[in-house]
Amino acid sequence: MSWQKIIVETQTESIEAISNILMTNGAEGVEIDDSAELAHYQPADATVMVKEEEIVHRIEGAAVSGYFANEADLALITSKIKTSVEELGNFGLDAHPGTVTVQAVADDDWATEWQKYYHPVRVTRHITVVPKWEVYEPEQDDEQVIVLDPGMAFGTGTHPTTKLMIQALEVVVRGGETVIDVGTGSGVLGIAARLLGAGDILGTDIDDVAVASAQGNVDLNPKAADMQLIVSDLLKDVPNKKYDIVIANMLAEVLDLLIPEVGNILQPKGHLLLSGIYYDKRDKMIADLEANGMIVEQSMKLGDWYGIIAKFDSEDD
Repeated sequence: MSWQKIIVETQTESIEAISNILMTNGAEGVEIDDSAELAHYQPADATVMVKEEEIVHRIEGAAVSGYFANEADLALITSKIKTSVEELGNFGLDAHPGTVTVQAVADDDWATEWQKYYHPVRVTRHITVVPKWEVYEPEQDDEQVIVLDPGMAFGTGTHPTTKLMIQALEVVVRGGETVIDVGTGSGVLGIAARLLGAGDILGTDIDDVAVASAQGNVDLNPKAADMQLIVSDLLKDVPNKKYDIVIANMLAEVLDLLIPEVGNILQPKGHLLLSGIYYDKRDKMIADLEANGMIVEQSMKLGDWYGIIAKFDSEDD
């Protein structure tokens, strides 16, 4: 099978958004070349980072490349991608120069070639992410293993935003909590919550394709087999109930839309875990939380990204 790749030149802060744009438009996988963080040859935020000495990567800016089968309607896809990239400025993201080009891929075996760059990676002290084709034995008794297909979905392990969210889950999960993962992506956060001891878990995403990808990963992890997945635009179609933990790893501008609605689904003593917050968005995010009656219990930083653990402000606490 022959491939074409659509390349978007951009900045670090827009990598996640552009990866999502490419996957939404049918990319079979995404390659990231980022001068700020070594994240080359990975489907979106994939399971493991390649060793630095194995690759040559850019010294400034970033490029995100999506791989498409030759029979895809590249003219239409490229047009849609250009429009979506241009609109990122409306969300406060710097996506310049935002140029979009198409390039033929010589290696017809790309669909499996990228697998050689993926190996088990310890995301936190308790959680290790393993690509589905690797055989791995835990190194510690309390180590939990998440098996994922790195080519299936967006957000699968080592990106700072995902790490921060799993670290936050380790802080707040005590056992038996109900959890909703808004914008579940690969499903990795819901799976992690279950392995850490959470009870009922619901994952949501905006379309059937995303939910099917998450379901594929849930199926690889028997301990999370009863994690439920539904299509929902943020909270539009979620059940009318309240959860002990609400988690959301997405663009800060989308988190801004979620925060005012959190009171409808979060228990009064529950925790809201947020990630996907670039360093220049942190202060505004905290202000938005406070404006909606919440306080920040903990703010965590990894690279240029922040994660936040928040709860409702209560005089009884």
